[in-house]
Amino acid sequence: MADDMTPPGRGQRLPRSERRAQLLDAALGVFVENGYHAAAMDDIAARAGVSKPVLYQHFPGKLELYLALIDQHTGELEQLVRDALTLPDNKARINTMTRAYFDFVGQEGAAFRLIFESDLANEPEVRKRLDQIDLTCAEAMAEIIRSETSMDQEEAVLVGVAFVGLAQTSARHWLTHEATLSKETAVRITAALIRRGFGAFPAVGKADGRADADRPSETARESVGTTAG
Repeated sequence: MADDMTPPGRGQRLPRSERRAQLLDAALGVFVENGYHAAAMDDIAARAGVSKPVLYQHFPGKLELYLALIDQHTGELEQLVRDALTLPDNKARINTMTRAYFDFVGQEGAAFRLIFESDLANEPEVRKRLDQIDLTCAEAMAEIIRSETSMDQEEAVLVGVAFVGLAQTSARHWLTHEATLSKETAVRITAALIRRGFGAFPAVGKADGRADADRPSETARESVGTTAG
């Protein structure tokens, strides 16, 4: 199905799915630059090169457009995290999951600002989506934690929340310092800190809290100043 024609000079006829993608891309730029409250549907339509009626054919209001962007980009982050869980060992899983946050934050368009820095976080529908992506990623990390430690599910999710928060705040910090801090270094240090954190908890089958041979310990530490193998 194709959209109605836009006014002459304003754009071209596109299939509905392509038009929707174009509108979402335009809206992302306006929301990131201005925030939700200062963004106007007029500005989004102008940036997309369409009339307001065409914009409203796809999205009945500004909130619906914002929620569509939240859904799109939380879905992308969730997929990056889930892809990490398909890897064969926990070190690779943690490294890749950590990198997922850096990759997401570094994406063109700065969609992460809608997820991690939203000025509409108190809106119930937005809050529900943001809480869900946080929980989904924390539960993914909890899966790794439970395989490494003797924690139960609720304890592992709690630690997962902490590790996910570390990954995303570290990624945001790196983005503002990328001129002096390489992405590879930032990912390596952050992932090493997360892996090392596991050593504070009793390993699976251990009662004394000592890490097993494959986990970081006081005497067998991975140097964060050298490239991880």
